[in-house]
This record gives sequence, structure tokens and C-alpha cells, in this order.
Amino acid sequence: MTDARDTAPLRSDDLAFALRLADLADSISSAHFRERGLHIDTKPDRTFVTEADLAVERAIREAIAAERPGDGILGEEYGTEGSAARQWILDPIDGTSNYLRGVPVWGTLIALAENGTPSVGVVSSPALGKRWWAVTGGGAWTTDAPGAEPRPIRVSGVDDLANASISFQSIAQWDQAGYLDRLVALTRRVWRDRAYGDMWSYMLLAEGLLDAVGEFDVKTYDLAALIPIVEEAGGAFTSVTGEPGPSHGSSLASNGLLHAALLDALA
Repeated sequence: MTDARDTAPLRSDDLAFALRLADLADSISSAHFRERGLHIDTKPDRTFVTEADLAVERAIREAIAAERPGDGILGEEYGTEGSAARQWILDPIDGTSNYLRGVPVWGTLIALAENGTPSVGVVSSPALGKRWWAVTGGGAWTTDAPGAEPRPIRVSGVDDLANASISFQSIAQWDQAGYLDRLVALTRRVWRDRAYGDMWSYMLLAEGLLDAVGEFDVKTYDLAALIPIVEEAGGAFTSVTGEPGPSHGSSLASNGLLHAALLDALA
């Protein structure tokens, strides 16, 4: 997927670097995907981590240290180091449970946050043959196959909940957060509800194929790369209670037209 780096949509050296990091990540994660004997551990929070998660994050950290030595890093597997004024935020494999089962819906998330605000986002999903990216002010883009020409993406124009298609990600998350009754009530008001899961739901939203995504029990590294892509595609991205940014433990992303109605429905 290297052609994307040479196209008009590319307006940022940081984005170019993030796309190179995604190439690096894809080469490692793809080599381990559906590998017999893949080593898997369980973390203290009872989530899974594979040797591929660790190898991807290590490789990205090494590349950042070499090419952006003054920048900080926040990663899912190895924590925080360095400055927070310019901070690379990494989820080496979003969708690890899918990855270890051989389900192709997973990807590497790479963001650059400046003074806490994500300004560059790259989501790379080599098993799906897809990549999405954005830089603030540069629009949101995707490639539909390795080597394909990038195309701009835009959220939908659906402006009524009755016509909306939403992804709620996980019933268990909404139940544990105390929002299950509100979720059920919302599903009765929309046209269609599904749980596509992980980064893919947000990218379907950015492409105009879904109209809203809501999720709980999420961390900064789960969301930071998604925010520039959704927002540059014309959408809105907050927590379920309306706070901007990736660090509030929940997410509500929409096409923007539905955002106020969704916040009201979940209040």
C-alpha cells in the first residue's frame, strides 16, 4: 500500500511517516496471522496479547525513536515514554481476539496527537486489504486494495434516527456500563443495528456505510487514530456523554447530523 504516500492527499511529513510505520506494522502482523503456534498470553485485565502485538509495537517504537527522537509515545503494550506535546499513540493490533482466532477484522492504529489533540490518524488492515488515513485539514482517504489509487471518503447524509444504521460493538460493554436499557431503546428507534466491532465500525462510518458507532471500555490508544479519520470525513466524535477527545472511556461517533439526537437518546 505504498502508492498512497505519493498522492495529492498527502500534505504532511508526519502523515507520510505514519504511513511508513503502517507498512512496517503490516509486514510483521501479516507474517504472524493464522500462524500455527502463535504465542498468546493473558494480561492482568484478562485481555489477550500475542507475540505479534508485542513485535509490532516494538518495531514502531524503534522507528519513532530513530526518526522522531523528540516525540513521545503512548502504546497499548509498553505504556508511555517521552514528551506529551507531540505524542504517537499506538494500538499495534486492534482486534486481537479476532486476530488470534483467524478472523480478518483487525488492524494497526497509529495516531499523532499534538497537545493532546489527534491530528494524524492511520488505520491499516492488511487482512482486509484496506487502509484509511487522515491529517487535520487534508480530508479522509482510503485504499480498497494494496496498490490501489486513494479515494476520498465522506460520512452519510442520513439525518433521521429512523433511517440510521448503527453499530453498538458489544452488548456486554453497554450492560457493564449501565447503558443497556438505553441501547435497547435506541435500537427500537433506528432502521438497523449491528455489532461490527473494533476499528472496522468506525471506518464504515467514515465511508458513509454506517451512520453511528457507540462503545464503552475503550482506551486512548483504541480511539486516537480513529478521530481524525471520522472528523475529516465530516463526522463527529465524542464520548457517550459528549466530551471531545479519546480519553473518556467511551465513544460516540456519528455522521454529525445525528449526533445531538444520539446524545439525547443516551443521556
